[in-house]
Amino acid sequence: MKSNKEFIIPFIGLKVGFHDFNFEIHDAFFEEVEYSIIHKGNVTVSLTLEKKETMLIGEFQIGGTVSASCDRCNDPLDVPVKGTFRLVYKFDNETSDDESLIVLHPDAYELDVRDNIYELITVSLPARLTHPMGECNEEMIELLKKYSGQPESVEDDFDDDDDWDDEDWEEEDDDDGDDDPVDPRWSALKNLN
Repeated sequence: MKSNKEFIIPFIGLKVGFHDFNFEIHDAFFEEVEYSIIHKGNVTVSLTLEKKETMLIGEFQIGGTVSASCDRCNDPLDVPVKGTFRLVYKFDNETSDDESLIVLHPDAYELDVRDNIYELITVSLPARLTHPMGECNEEMIELLKKYSGQPESVEDDFDDDDDWDDEDWEEEDDDDGDDDPVDPRWSALKNLN
């Protein structure tokens, strides 16, 4: 792995107060991350680090575009990312379950923000990464339709135009005839009140 010097902040030499740092994230950044869901990108990260006596507070602002795989057709997809995040770095020997609290060893003298930046870019992605309707790889869509066993378009999975036809439904008889045997456990449950 290449040197991460540009992402290491030696906070021990910083005065108490606010300090600004800027990072330009390019393709090489994502290539170094093992199993990254982001393939490449151009993202600007601004960090305002407030140094206090017992902690550091980082305000991250990210903005740019990354390339990931479409969840539907697996072709590359450009996704804009934007967000503001706050992380608190506290000196302690105990770990924390709080996602926005990062515990540093009391003897720490520098801060590596590389992993924090990657995580913040990742959480800025939408939950479902898909091309707009009609822009997916048609060959892949045809294969999905062929092997999924669904005659309708795979791209229509969130389309509201596929309403149920009323004539396709048959109303169920609610008569309590003895045509269908009833599991005795269900009968016992009916009597519970």
